[in-house]
Parts: sequence; C-alpha cells; structure tokens
Amino acid sequence: MIYKDPTQPVDLRVKDLVSRLTLEEKVSLLGYQSKAVPRLGIPAYNWWNEALHGVARAGEATIFPQAIGMAATFNDDLLKQESNIISTEARSKYNLAIAKDRHIQYMGLTFWTPNINIFRDPRWGRGQETYGEDPYLTATMGSAFVKGLQGDDPHYLKASATAKHFAVHSGPEATRDKFDAVVDEKDLRETYLYAFHALVANGVESVMSAYNRVNGVPNSINKMLLTDVLRKEWGFKGHVVTDCGALNDVYETHKTLPGPVETAAAAIKAGVDLDCSTVLQEDAIKAVKQGLLTEKEVDVALSTLFRTEFRLEFYDDAAMNPYHAFGADSVHNDFHIAMARKAAQQSMVLLKNDHNVLPLNKNTLGSVMVIGPNAGAIDPMVANYHGTSSKIVNFVEGITGAVGPGTRVEYDQGCDYKDTVHFGGTWAAGNSDATIAVIGLSPVLEGEAGDAFLSETGGDKKNLSLPASEIKFMKELRQSCEHKPIIAVITAGSDVDIDAIAPYADAIILAWYPGEQGGNALADLVFGSVSPSGHLPVTFYKALSNVPDYSNYNMKGRTYRYYDGPVQYPFGFGLSYTSFDHQLKNGLKPSYTQKDTITAEIQVKNTGQMDGDDVLQAYIEYPQIDRMPLKELKSFKRVSVIKDSEQMVTIKIPVADLQKWDLPTHSWKLYPGVYKLILGNSSVDERLKVGFVINK
Repeated sequence: MIYKDPTQPVDLRVKDLVSRLTLEEKVSLLGYQSKAVPRLGIPAYNWWNEALHGVARAGEATIFPQAIGMAATFNDDLLKQESNIISTEARSKYNLAIAKDRHIQYMGLTFWTPNINIFRDPRWGRGQETYGEDPYLTATMGSAFVKGLQGDDPHYLKASATAKHFAVHSGPEATRDKFDAVVDEKDLRETYLYAFHALVANGVESVMSAYNRVNGVPNSINKMLLTDVLRKEWGFKGHVVTDCGALNDVYETHKTLPGPVETAAAAIKAGVDLDCSTVLQEDAIKAVKQGLLTEKEVDVALSTLFRTEFRLEFYDDAAMNPYHAFGADSVHNDFHIAMARKAAQQSMVLLKNDHNVLPLNKNTLGSVMVIGPNAGAIDPMVANYHGTSSKIVNFVEGITGAVGPGTRVEYDQGCDYKDTVHFGGTWAAGNSDATIAVIGLSPVLEGEAGDAFLSETGGDKKNLSLPASEIKFMKELRQSCEHKPIIAVITAGSDVDIDAIAPYADAIILAWYPGEQGGNALADLVFGSVSPSGHLPVTFYKALSNVPDYSNYNMKGRTYRYYDGPVQYPFGFGLSYTSFDHQLKNGLKPSYTQKDTITAEIQVKNTGQMDGDDVLQAYIEYPQIDRMPLKELKSFKRVSVIKDSEQMVTIKIPVADLQKWDLPTHSWKLYPGVYKLILGNSSVDERLKVGFVINK
C-alpha cells in the first residue's frame, strides 16, 4: 500500500490513505480525540498537548520562565535552544508513552503553542503567555520558538507547533466566547496579523482559530482569514485547529448560525481541519447528508491532518526518525536545568537600584530575611500552562543555597493577598542585614478564564494595582528596617503599579514567573554572579486612565508604538550593574529603495565594573503621515561584553519591512520620505539617531 511506503512523496501517501477510508471513518478523525482505525493501522491520537514554556500537564519536565519573561530576554537564540529542549523532552515522553501503548492527552507531539497574540492592554490575564506588545519582537521570538520545537530534520518534524489564537484575540477573557473584536484593515494587518504571517513564513505546522468574532464573523468560520489570507495569500500548508469549544460558541454564544450541523459545514468550508470539541465528529456526516458539505471537502481537511501525522512519523518504522531513541535520560537532565537557570537570569528586569545597593556582598552579609507571600510559593514560579518538576527552587531556597550555612537566613510569609492588618516577620526583617521581599501577583490572580480563579474579572486584572495588603506590608517593612536595604522582587506577568511600593524599596527586580530555577537565578543577580540584563517587552503605564477602553481594539493610544503619555517604565527598559558605550562605526546611505537593506555597525564597549550583556534595540521613526507609529522596533541584538572590552554588533533592517498597509488600495505600500534609525536600550533612549530618505 502506497501510504505505508516511506519512499513515496508525502502527498501521494496521504491521498492513498484517505482513499481507503469510509466517510464515517474520515469524520471520526476530525476531532482532537482522534479515533483509531485498526484495519489501516491508524492509531488513536489526542491532538491536545501543551508546551508554552516547557512540556505541560505531563509530569516531570523542565519548567522555563513564562513566555513574557522569555520575551524580556530579547534573546531569540536562547528561546530557540529552550524550545529545542522542550521538543526533546516531548519526544522522550511520547516514546515512553507509546512503548506502554498509552495514547493519552498531553503525551503527544502536536503542541498548541506559541501564543503570539499582541499584549495590547495590560488588563489581559493571558498576556503573560505572549511575547509582549510589539509585533516585531513577537514575530522574532515566536519564529525562534517554532524552529526549535519543530526541529531541522528534512523529513520529520520533531514536534508540531501551533500559532495561536488567530486572530485579533487579547481579551476580555470573561466574554471571549461572544466578543466581537472590531478592527480596521490597517490595524489588522500591521499589528494583529504581523506575527502570524512571520510564523507561517517560518514553517509553523499549525494555526489555532480564536474564540472571538472579528468584525462580526467568528474566527472558526472566517473564510477570509482561514483561507483567503492564511492559505491563499500566505501559502500556509499546515492544519488549522479550533480553540477548544470554539465551534460550540458559533451557535451557542455568538449565535451566528442556527446549530452544530450548519457550523460543522461552515467550519470545514472556511478552512478548519481539526475540532477541539466534538462538533465535526458528531455533525459533519449530517452536513454531508443535508447537502451543506461534500465528502471532497472533508477529504481536504483530513488530508492536512494526515500530512502532519506523516511528518511526525506515525506511519513509518520508528527507527527511521532521528528522535526514536530519546528516553527518560533526555527529560529534565542537568543541561536542561542549567538552561532554565540561564533563561531566568536573562529574563529578570532590574527596575531600580538606588545608590547601587545591588549586588549584595554575600561575604560580608551576616544575615538576610527572605519574606513575602510569593517567596516560598510554587504558583508564582511556574505560571500557567506549566509542567511539574521535582527540583523547583523557590526564592527562599535560592537565596539560602547561595549564601551557605555560615549566613543566617530567615523566612516569613509576611502577608497574604487580602489581609491589610496582620503582617508577620517585620521585626525579624529589621533585625537582619538585608531583606528580600517577594511580592506581586500569581497565576491565580491573572490568567485564563476559569484558571485564574481568584481574579475578580474572569481571569483579567481589574486594574494595575498590586494587592493592597502587599502595599501596606511594604510600608510597614520599611518602617521596621529603617535604613537597612530592602530588595523588592515582584512576580507578575504584566504591567503592575510599581510606583506604589517603590518608595519602600531600595532596589526592585521584576522576576515575572521565572520557572523552576527562579530562586537560583534571583540569587545569581542579587549577589552579583550575573549582571541583570532583562528588558521590558511591554509598556508600564502610569495608570489605566491613560489607556483606551479594554474592549476597544483600535491601536490609537496603545503600546509604545502609538502612546506618548506618562509611563512608569518604557518598553525596552532594563537596568544593569555595568554600563555600555555605543558608537556607530559606519554611516548609513543617504537614501534607500524597497529592495535595499539598512545595515548599521555598532561598537559596544563595556565601560563599567563587571562583565554584562547589552541589549541593543533599533527603532525606526517614520515620516509624519497619518496613523504612522511614533516609532517601531525593527531589530535588536543581545551581546555579551567583558569588562573594558568591545564587541561589534551588526543591525540589518530590510527596507521592505518598513511598508505600511494602504487602506485605499488594500495593499502594502512603502511610503517615501525622511526616516530615522534610532539605537538605544529602550524605546525612549535615543543615544544614536541617524536620518535617511526612502525613495519610491
């Protein structure tokens, strides 16, 4: 049989296999709980697997920092290494499960990650799962994740990645099943689709349709997005899966179609191949019998799924793929743990360091208090969509291990998320040489609808505030410690009101949700083994009153690209223990055309007192034309520079990437005029600025 012959082209094998199935068998394969067809050797398979920042919900696995923390590294090479580790562990777990004939959820090879939605509003609980507010950063980090996860074998996928949630999806969580995101074509193309296009160009195997409507049409029956743009315009060859229950939403909450039969037909016709519910499996045959759908259209959907399965080596001798021997020793090993620590180190952002209180000298530190509701808790380490680990190092453990048995370390919870009256450990903190206070949010306060069960707004944040109990606790802690140093460590997946606690802390580190090695990574920073090098992938606004209504998807007044009001910290901000000098070593050409590439050579010199990483960010300032961004990140480079030494950094920006969507012609257009290249360490840092002209 052709489909069993690995020497045949994949498309021919797929066609042969589809031809051997009955309609009933075909439809049974269109749901995420795909049925076995024993007579043809088709295995039962559960398509639903998660790996946002490590293999999730599947037992022992390496837990890396949450995605927003990885975005803060501005290190796409590191993220690719991380996702390569994730897929190594995924293959190992799959091999171990199949050896025991276990075809169960979360132990497969098709992963519904990464989340490349734009974190346009700080209230969105799931913003922590994204790579931030910027389309270019999101596209670059997301593409790196896909490449690492899917591997580079010419014949077989190491695992399958999924770009989600397509499209225009970033809250509100509580109404996501009925919400209509109204957006014009310019914001759609320049902001909301940009990263998806990049991931398709980089070979992502799958795309997930989102719950919401876009301009009145539910994403899972949106032919314009799923077929006209995704497949015809961008050339996507993989499969489309719905978000879980999204087809039920079409007729139950959106109420755009009368029932499941019509929805099944509309979904397949629009471009859906796989259903994360049971609508297609239960109602597609009825749709065919009622003339709403043809068997040929079912074949097209099923063929894309088989193509993925063939690329994952479901129908070949296991020995033919390079990953067949991965086993238990490839899961959560020492190298993987070391990479989780490195990722956490690079993700943490130093926001304040008065009088260079950090790093602390552990050789002269006689006693330290580690205090706060998140100091010893697991949730703020692992975030959402997490795995489990037998070696999680929380902040108390990390600090304790770093100073050793000759230093007095105390721990107290200090406060909880609610009580604004009763606090603990403040006297002991005042009796210590230094205090590390770990406060902030947790994934039960912000996250996905249903998961963040302590959120007052269905998973989202009602405001930017830290819990009132933590603010009052920090004030009391300051009084107890008087002039002794307080290091505030804040866990969160989003913009929070740092200003509320800033007067009570000498230094502030934003740790995000740092993964299983967060405790060790924090100790590495606090005691100066590593200089902080994380940078904010989101704007930290002064107040929500500066931001448009949450349900408004217009980009005007949102993110550093279109907002120029007051901020706590700008996009791209992050302090270091050392300092860097930048010199542009080549002049730009006076003018460029669309086929050109802007190239800048920058000498980065470490002028400080210790080795460190610099994150050089390149922004473009556009001509003064209506609806142009104020400025826009178009390249970045992390570089390690030894004290008193230099490194050369090359920045390349294709001029074609400066095109903007032209509403009258419904197409991309390169606008002629005067542009500026801005180089610095944040979106407001303009230490090098060079003008140039773009001609027609």
